[in-house]
Amino acid sequence: MLKVFADRGGTFTDLVAVTDNQGIVDRLSRHPERFLIVPVPQNQWVIVYKLLSENPEQYQDAAIQGIRDIIGLAKNDPLPTAEIEVVKMGTTVATNALLERDGDRVVLLITKGFKDALRIGYQNRPDIFARQIVLPTMLYEQVIEIDERYDANGQELTPINIEQVKNDLQAVFKTGVRSCAIVLMHSYRYPMHEQQVAQIAQEIGFTQISVSHQVSPLMKLVSRGDTTVVDAYLTPILRRYVNQVVSQLPGVKLMFMKSDGGLVAAEQFQGKDSILSGPAGGIVGAVQTSKRAGFDLVITFDMGGTSTDVAHCKGEYERELDSEIAGARMRVPVLSIHTIAAGGGSILFFDGSSYRVGPESARSNPGPACYRRGGPLAVTDANVMLGKIHPQYFPSVFGPNGDLPLDKDIVIEKFTQLAQDIEAATGNSRTPEQVAAGFIAIATENMANAIKKISLQRGYDVTQYVLCCFGGAGGQVACLIADTLGMKKIFLHPYAGVLSAYGMGLADIRSTRVSAVEKPLNEALIPQILELMNSLETQAKSEINEPVSKEEIVRKVDLKYEGTNSTLSVDFVSDVALMRQEFENEHKSRYGFIQAEKILIVESASVEVIQKMDTPEEPLITRQRPLDEKPNSVETVRVFTSGQWYDTPVYRRENLQREDTISGPAIIVEKIGTIVVEPNWEAILTERNHLILQRTN
Repeated sequence: MLKVFADRGGTFTDLVAVTDNQGIVDRLSRHPERFLIVPVPQNQWVIVYKLLSENPEQYQDAAIQGIRDIIGLAKNDPLPTAEIEVVKMGTTVATNALLERDGDRVVLLITKGFKDALRIGYQNRPDIFARQIVLPTMLYEQVIEIDERYDANGQELTPINIEQVKNDLQAVFKTGVRSCAIVLMHSYRYPMHEQQVAQIAQEIGFTQISVSHQVSPLMKLVSRGDTTVVDAYLTPILRRYVNQVVSQLPGVKLMFMKSDGGLVAAEQFQGKDSILSGPAGGIVGAVQTSKRAGFDLVITFDMGGTSTDVAHCKGEYERELDSEIAGARMRVPVLSIHTIAAGGGSILFFDGSSYRVGPESARSNPGPACYRRGGPLAVTDANVMLGKIHPQYFPSVFGPNGDLPLDKDIVIEKFTQLAQDIEAATGNSRTPEQVAAGFIAIATENMANAIKKISLQRGYDVTQYVLCCFGGAGGQVACLIADTLGMKKIFLHPYAGVLSAYGMGLADIRSTRVSAVEKPLNEALIPQILELMNSLETQAKSEINEPVSKEEIVRKVDLKYEGTNSTLSVDFVSDVALMRQEFENEHKSRYGFIQAEKILIVESASVEVIQKMDTPEEPLITRQRPLDEKPNSVETVRVFTSGQWYDTPVYRRENLQREDTISGPAIIVEKIGTIVVEPNWEAILTERNHLILQRTN
């Protein structure tokens, strides 16, 4: 049987498959340049494979094509679905639709008098000195005001005019809109009116009906409304993509990664849960593999082709309830991930006075200049120019037929021309490699600043953390990032180049339910919270259709000082003093002070049901060479770093053995990535085939 874990990124789609089929392994072994095959316990093998996310001349969907390539099917052969046990995926379909504003047409139904509430929002001003305020674009195209009202205590002030709602919805339906978002005042606690409106919409024929008391059952009309609109906007597009995948994998168990780091069955995958589907797999992979390596304090650093994602972990996943992604505000639990537009495909250009890196990306089509599709210079090209990437150690998946290596000649030509252009404009003479190094320094600073935002600016001493580096481009800049931040240790998993896909296989099924409380924290409230949490647990368990195996229940409350708006999440226990102590410890770390005299408010309570799944085993490697015998390099190349050229040995990771130590400068090449060990760093291989990079001074 075959288990497949896939992550469709902006540039590459990564697949990790686990199989016990000797025939598949024997056939793929004849193509070592394309597939990495690792034997693991219980007579199984892990297969690692990368292919371009967009290659319209060759295939329609990269994830499905990757499965076909692993199984070894000709172009028109049907997939033998009986041989596939499960497919777990992360997807950027919804994220891209949100970025490109390419979701479904939506009508918003909201309480009369609040037609512009979501438009006005909270009047946040990201740039307080901007004289021209540019409001975010709304995802809905029409608004229907519903003449109804409950008060905050549940008393019905104005009943719904059923006929009026029918007429208004029918008029919108005739314009071709098929998706609606229903957001009524106080419905998070009193949902009867929303249920009535949803019933009318269903009878008229709306195919997507997102109701706020189900999507985000929390206080704050604007946040709840924004989340519901996002769900109505993205779910139809997501559903079409899921149905397309299901049609090609009939009868196969299909699961998707949610933004909170948990897996969910394909038929339950919703727009509100999908925004961070791809990056979440990387966080899960990084946190779980770091724990296996013995690290609890972790900064995750995922550098792909299009963007870089960073996150902070102190023993458990860090989540946030309120977030803004691609200009859309949401109030659902998501992993706390900070993303910047800096990746291997980030475009390099000179604006006449300064170097610029991104935010535009060359993506996978046309890709960086070295991809042989006529693309512009990008970060990947700079590393080729500096000798940190060599075509012979990079997958040969480029050119019209997807079978050529990187083109180094065009990179040298373009950087030579750029150096001449810079000299003509400024009078400063720079060699092509100095120009490339300048761009890398800018990209490194941008990425280091992203890490500072999620660590130093929140009171965490980043020098005490390990940098878990992954993504196709992460190993090329890992040491430079750590140097910039003063970090002393880097962790690189053997599947670091595809860790987002591997994370799909390490994830558990998770179901979360959240409910508003908004009451002072005291002993009298504890029984009420317990009763509420028991109800939430029942609801969460009803979403999981899997047979019960090893299960874990996580109960948390969001606390805040009375009169404030910033909540912190703490574990729920029956001891009020313990919860207050945990809140104050976190508040002191985050904000630098506490207010011991203030009352604590329980804003909301949440229950997460975690169902543990079987996860892939990791191989243990033994040492066959004597301890005093060093590994042999395959060749020596020239690398430009720290302002000069170095003669640098190249090692293949598969030739390294436990306790091998390699001092920088050096290059360690894998089939799924390149690791650059800078001067003043050394790499040590552990028995689990983990690479630990450490500063030597």
